[in-house]
Amino acid sequence: MTAFFHMVPGAPDPVAPFSHAVEVDGWVFVTGQMPFTGTSVDEPYPQGIEAQTHAVMHNLRTVLLQLGLGLDAVVSARVFLAHFEADYAAMNAVYASYFEPGRRPARTCVGVTALAKGARVEIDFVARRPSPASDRP
Repeated sequence: MTAFFHMVPGAPDPVAPFSHAVEVDGWVFVTGQMPFTGTSVDEPYPQGIEAQTHAVMHNLRTVLLQLGLGLDAVVSARVFLAHFEADYAAMNAVYASYFEPGRRPARTCVGVTALAKGARVEIDFVARRPSPASDRP
């Protein structure tokens, strides 16, 4: 088993010691992204859960695209909300807009006490590279 540890140009700099993604046997584990709107982790986050969710999804898509994948390769997502009750519905509305109905990844969404640098949302992905048998049920 060979693992590839990806640092992606154009994605936000890490806030901790991690790779943007790790790939093993066609599985791509994308580290949870924060709502940075650039590559610097010293910039403030956008205001509000909708803007933060869009920023997180943009950052996740940046990582996937640099690895030659799109959102259609995502098979699982985990969402972490610092203000679960207040932000759940609005985050869901934004999140849903990124995936085709009927082809949404499996997902877990949990409330947490805090996220790095005061973010309201963090999302990570598991994606799978297509294989010749990928169209089979």
